[in-house]
Amino acid sequence: METTENQKVLLTLKEAAEYFGIGINTLRRLTNKHTSLCIFNGNKRMIKRKNMEKWLLNHNVLDC
Repeated sequence: METTENQKVLLTLKEAAEYFGIGINTLRRLTNKHTSLCIFNGNKRMIKRKNMEKWLLNHNVLDC
């Protein structure tokens, strides 16, 4: 999880799955349970990159 100034603030599920190395279904489950990790643009779920990075550093993804 390297960060640069030019990184996106919001990621699609596909982008987030590639960036974090987590499956799309796991991301859906995680963001259903922890709504502060995403926003919805219509029915499109966008992952808040910084919030997700912080959450992953402090939690075990397998526990969701």
